[in-house]
Amino acid sequence: MTRTAQETFFRAFHASHPAVTSRAFGGGRSADGRSSYELLRDEIAGPGRVLDLACGDGFLLELLAAAGHQAIGVDVSSVDLALARQRSATVAEGRAQQLPFADHAFDSCVSHMAFMLMTDIDQVAAELARVLRPGGQLSLVLGGGVSDGGTYALFGKLLREILADVPAEQRIPKLGDPRTRDQAGVDEILAPAGFSPVQWRTEEIDFSGSLDQVWDFVSTVYNVFPLSEAASSALKTAFFAEAPALTRPDGLIPLAFQVHLASTRTVHKGR
Repeated sequence: MTRTAQETFFRAFHASHPAVTSRAFGGGRSADGRSSYELLRDEIAGPGRVLDLACGDGFLLELLAAAGHQAIGVDVSSVDLALARQRSATVAEGRAQQLPFADHAFDSCVSHMAFMLMTDIDQVAAELARVLRPGGQLSLVLGGGVSDGGTYALFGKLLREILADVPAEQRIPKLGDPRTRDQAGVDEILAPAGFSPVQWRTEEIDFSGSLDQVWDFVSTVYNVFPLSEAASSALKTAFFAEAPALTRPDGLIPLAFQVHLASTRTVHKGR
């Protein structure tokens, strides 16, 4: 898969699903009541100049600005960036592998559910080290898998059954680098670029809700996007037939994800 193919896919997906990530993750809550965006915001101590890498529609930028930071976002999706500008956010269109910023321009960088999807991730790490000041902080929210008691497992099973019968053009390209799935792999990526070993912790985020709410969340995964209308409809019909059996006594269908929070600092002395 070429880099162009992946970026073409992301641009098309976000043009079709503007603000999808903030709508999906903005409502989830950790054990202490914070969303994954708020957990990431709170990793950054003290006001400063913060880069939001793959900022989407500016949801996190707004949280950072409210906390006193001078926040700037970058993304490849012109559709999401237009929404970010409506929030009065300062944003730029650009690729993580070639950031449109000067050396040492930022005190911190954050990225929510995006770092693990990027190709040429070693180049991304080098660019982040370049635009951060010496001692600057990098904090990431990375996907950590599901822990929902079966709801996403059911969706995954049904999706695999659908995908088994669809042509290649209804499948997504390979996304990201498998080293981003665990702490050792993230250190392997970041250390050569000039970052210290990451501090790592895992949080569970609860997205439980009604059948419609849960479907709205799971149906926006990347694998569903290329499916034909008939295949998508078949997937929804099957999910709506089986998921109600998982309903808890409180009337909600359980849905929970783990996210990893990884934080580190640059240790290079400039270039």
